[in-house]
Amino acid sequence: MTSTEQTEYVTTVDGVLQITIATGANGTSMDFAGITAGTAALGSLGSDVGAVLLRGTGANFCAGGNVRGFAAAQDRSAHIRGLATDLHEFVRALDATAVPVVAAVQGWATGAGMSLVCLADIALGGPGTKLRPAYPGIGLSPDGGMSWTLPRLVGAGRAAEILLTDAVLDADEAVRLGIVSRLVPDAEIADEAQRLARTIATGPRSTYANIKSLLRQSNSATLSDQLDSERDAIAAAANTPAGREGVDAFVAKRQPDYTGFA
Repeated sequence: MTSTEQTEYVTTVDGVLQITIATGANGTSMDFAGITAGTAALGSLGSDVGAVLLRGTGANFCAGGNVRGFAAAQDRSAHIRGLATDLHEFVRALDATAVPVVAAVQGWATGAGMSLVCLADIALGGPGTKLRPAYPGIGLSPDGGMSWTLPRLVGAGRAAEILLTDAVLDADEAVRLGIVSRLVPDAEIADEAQRLARTIATGPRSTYANIKSLLRQSNSATLSDQLDSERDAIAAAANTPAGREGVDAFVAKRQPDYTGFA
């Protein structure tokens, strides 16, 4: 196991950029030291990183914003605007990254924590995982991109119901809706998410970047335009190191080795 960039919130281990967004010491509410550190790390992502792992180190993935901090602020509007600005810089950096993003969703993911789950390419949960928007309960509206990502995941009508009723989604419902990818035992979520992220990090990174790009543009592209994009992408991939290695390995009946291919 190799590790670089060791900090309290951001660590690169075996090609995986691990970002801690909430800690038990912070009551599992969103820790903006981790959000800010994560934004900086994503903005300077090197070729040594092949996947991103979002995690909380307490009982919950992330219990949303620090509501006591909201209440204590002298100017609540300015305080929350500043937090949302910092969070949205992190969201933009996550959305822009070409490498896959995995989330290890133990316990609760509420408010902005749920928003980050909706942003992940793959979110792993367990039987004890629960999601809740939590905004109506404190008289606020969504942030972290939830009003954009949730309708694309579950449909406009279901998203409206979830947000307006402040619905609690249990693990099975979250999987059924496609917000959480799959479930593992609660005690194994962190380890399985790390294993998955490490596996992805050893894969063909240019292929993953193309997949993410195609999926992103499919929201607004016509089928005909998407077919053209798929044709162009697969043709270009055929002459990349990853494309050549993958095809050659298949013909030789061996496992491909994508080591060193950015």
